[in-house]
Amino acid sequence: MCYTKNMKDLLKKLGVDYLLVNCTNEYLVEYPALSENARYTLTGFSGSTGDALVTEDNIYLFVDGRYHTQADMEAKEGVTVVKLQLGQKQDEEIRKLIQPDKILGIVSKKVSQSRLEGFEGFKIKLLDKDPVNNFTEPHESSKYIQAMPKQDFNPISPMFISNLEEVSYLTGLRDFSKDCSSKIWAKLFIDKDKRILFTNGEECDKFLKEYDGELVVDKSSINAYDYALIRKPVGKSSDIKYMKAVKSPEEIEAYKDAFGKTDKAIKAIRKYIEENDNLSEYDIAKKLREEFIKYGAKSLSFNSIVAIDKNSALAHYSKNSKDVILKAGSLVLIDCGAYYESGLATDITRDFVKGIPSDLQKRVYTTVLRAFLNAYNARFKTGYEYDALAHSILDNKIAGFTFGHGLGHGIGINVHEAPPALNQSEIAHTEICDGMTFTIEPGLYNPEHFGIRLENSCYMKDGIINSFVKMGYEGKLIDMNLLSGQEKEWLKEFEIL
Repeated sequence: MCYTKNMKDLLKKLGVDYLLVNCTNEYLVEYPALSENARYTLTGFSGSTGDALVTEDNIYLFVDGRYHTQADMEAKEGVTVVKLQLGQKQDEEIRKLIQPDKILGIVSKKVSQSRLEGFEGFKIKLLDKDPVNNFTEPHESSKYIQAMPKQDFNPISPMFISNLEEVSYLTGLRDFSKDCSSKIWAKLFIDKDKRILFTNGEECDKFLKEYDGELVVDKSSINAYDYALIRKPVGKSSDIKYMKAVKSPEEIEAYKDAFGKTDKAIKAIRKYIEENDNLSEYDIAKKLREEFIKYGAKSLSFNSIVAIDKNSALAHYSKNSKDVILKAGSLVLIDCGAYYESGLATDITRDFVKGIPSDLQKRVYTTVLRAFLNAYNARFKTGYEYDALAHSILDNKIAGFTFGHGLGHGIGINVHEAPPALNQSEIAHTEICDGMTFTIEPGLYNPEHFGIRLENSCYMKDGIINSFVKMGYEGKLIDMNLLSGQEKEWLKEFEIL
């Protein structure tokens, strides 16, 4: 159902005064198919995060700084875009719009139990079916696969695990049948005696209803529907997310190999841009996918962002238009990555200019490069500190250009993982330990001009950050006069193209 009008009729039919419309599916994944994304169906906004609230007289769409401009461009008529600023939390803003004596409808399969509990004090009606978009992609993994978990994982109590990255990590299983994913689409019950994988559906529901003992669950990753089926749930933050955040020496070596291939693909696309004229965003994205496959990729780790000129100011632009053409002096931002045999996601962002860059392009590029170099060579304990350093270099430094997102995120089986996190969130206070893998990606954006983002995926070893990415930087876009002597020394680690 595509619902943009007659809001009062829908709310009345559901017996609610408000309706929370989520962007995820029952596995609470970051990038569901658009056919499963009720928020997209309702509002037309295709970004990876941000939910909507339906009231009797409005539809509110909540987006963070990465998506402010994109939401303005994509949102359907009648949708009010709420632009969250750094430090603002979506659900806090949603709660401000809700009267405690009125009823909020929430789809139980598309909200985590912990998020649901955040609305304590409000009248909630849980809906088993999504009234906006009840279509669900079939996610078939083999039922009841016997799988041994990692040897160093020894649960004290029986556990139910529904986070797909954690299930994939524990079992060592990967599934490349879906683009932009290496996860297995399954949920896991595990105790000392039996380890059973099963898909979502009647088997899962039946098991949860009938299991009579205590079952440890992470409320942040189990949906409210599954949680309500469990007789004796024990809420506990998952230790698995911290285990998988620290990569083994074998995983680090696999990552080095994967990024070596990723570097080759991005270098090939740079050459393609330099040697060809009248290329569209679509042309470049298509060629980039071909290069990834050529160098052994199983699939992309996310749909590549290829954004020319003003589109590059949209941090997570996703159109890759056939009509936007790279001309002389045009800037193109490319954010991309792939999965290889290990099933670990790579991630890199580079900017290129066709021909001769403008002074403004050089100034912005060099300023963003300074932020990367300083963060990359800092010796902090937490991602919160790295993020603050980058913002001190970028915020309010070039008129009209803003840095509206965090400095980086963890990488692994999913391209976005936490911990670690390099931003201002609570989890960013987690110490970045040896073996953790993450991105450093400062950026500056102006919707009237362009955006620059420079992203290297890195790992921590002996308290020092190392870059997986060896792809260099554009010499014609660097104004050496803007770099300090120390920054010039730091830059020597990387190739100047």
